[in-house]
Amino acid sequence: MTEIDVSAVEAVNAEFYAAFESADLDRMGLVWADGPNADDVVCVHPGWPLLRGRSTVLRSWALIMANTPYIQFVLTDMQVRISGDQAVVSCSENIITAVEESADSLTTGGSVVTTNAFIRTDEGWRMWLHHGSPVLNREEEDDEDGH
Repeated sequence: MTEIDVSAVEAVNAEFYAAFESADLDRMGLVWADGPNADDVVCVHPGWPLLRGRSTVLRSWALIMANTPYIQFVLTDMQVRISGDQAVVSCSENIITAVEESADSLTTGGSVVTTNAFIRTDEGWRMWLHHGSPVLNREEEDDEDGH
């Protein structure tokens, strides 16, 4: 695991979030693995079923972007692990989002624990798995228990 690889993985991971925040599907497409790896792409959005295949995954991002007026991520607890031509980034996504069409109505959108996996390709590191799992806050847990 070289510092160059770690920096490159961190850069493509940051680009993934930048593409989402800017609702730029073309930019998002550049992050995901393509070519011979396109069928191996997997994505699990919080609360969604497993999506497999590059075209299916990118369609899901188009739908999400079209229905998200504003989103911003503050990443914490980020850890990068590289083994050969595969890398895994685990982190917590602390989300700020708009509750209405107006970006003036910002709210904390909760927290998602995420695993992003990347493979080394001829074009550089590319994402081949994104898995986000929502984290319930303490108040939500108490409400579900009836307390």
